[in-house]
Amino acid sequence: MTLSGPDRPGITTAVTAVLARHNGNVLDIGQAVIHSTLSLGLLVELPPGCDAADLRDALQSFADEQGLSLRSENVAPAAYGEWVEAQGRARYIITLLARKITAEQVSQVSAVFAGHGLGIDGITRLSGRLPLGELPPLSKACVEFSVRGPLADPEAFRSDLLELAASLDVDLALQQDNMFRRNRRLVAFDMDSTLIEAEVIDELALEAGVGEQVAEITERAMRGELDFSESFRARVALLQGLPEEALERISARLRITEGAEHLISTLRRLGYRTAILSGGFTYFAHQLQQRLGIDYVYANDLDIVDGRVTGKVTGNIVDGRRKAELLREIAAREGIDLQQVIAVGDGANDLPMLSVAGLGVAFRAKPLVKQRAEQSISTLGLDAILYLLGISDRYQQH
Repeated sequence: MTLSGPDRPGITTAVTAVLARHNGNVLDIGQAVIHSTLSLGLLVELPPGCDAADLRDALQSFADEQGLSLRSENVAPAAYGEWVEAQGRARYIITLLARKITAEQVSQVSAVFAGHGLGIDGITRLSGRLPLGELPPLSKACVEFSVRGPLADPEAFRSDLLELAASLDVDLALQQDNMFRRNRRLVAFDMDSTLIEAEVIDELALEAGVGEQVAEITERAMRGELDFSESFRARVALLQGLPEEALERISARLRITEGAEHLISTLRRLGYRTAILSGGFTYFAHQLQQRLGIDYVYANDLDIVDGRVTGKVTGNIVDGRRKAELLREIAAREGIDLQQVIAVGDGANDLPMLSVAGLGVAFRAKPLVKQRAEQSISTLGLDAILYLLGISDRYQQH
């Protein structure tokens, strides 16, 4: 049975009281209120000898008094048995992220579900209420779909979602609804172009007057002609002689990425551990650690002697392989299962740690990284990660 109409206190109480008088058992129940309009659904088992007609009359009388619409139907035992058997099927969570949710987006996303034989169990808005008219700066909109069914080709489904996300200029995150999704405990971030809106080595190169040379080496590395460590040492060598004060000037102008402060402050309140695993430099990572309250920092030590950069780095370079190793080490130290770990980055050298983590997120990443990462966020800020954890705006402090 389904009741719909104007919401007011006491409707659920009254309806279940009518059912109680007829000794009904509630097998399933769901309720939603959208803009003061109620939709209440119940699946009810009636005992042998129950006067079903009398029950329907009582329910209809109540609905008429309250100005509600009532719809009811009998469910055959065989149909109920099929419903019970379906409870073992995998459930998936698809999170739609955009600046504003449109009917076209929902229509096309739900069409992909139907095309793969998946039914929608529930739809929940996680973002706050948006005003009419012009959107406020950096607005956020998020809807979470819970879908269920036998997914014959998961890779094709994911590919279709990625293709649709690109065409609609939205993000679509696909996760299996398991025990780990809402039970993450550690988040590791890349720094450059992830927590901050810059590549620090490029900023250092500009200060040293070698911006073009460093950019050329970076381009060769992106083409695969140099590995990260080789290209990194070559770029740092060009910084030789740069005065230490340049680091202070760069640090003063670095901008923290949209949503980073809100995300990390929320994670800290929830008891998460956080880490920076960066191929950048500890000088900037430690300043970011103090500002944001990060627990762990691993980055490269820029060698400075007599107030000038020597063009060398001390210790092991934090490359992609090292990031994955460090992620494992921190998780083991904290007693955290890798399925409870989130890793966030934008570059190819972040892919190893993204693949190790239970949830790997490519943030405003290069196309290759977006294709290979499990999840991708490009339309919103870093705090959109909270939506992937199922945390709605109502539970977040801004």
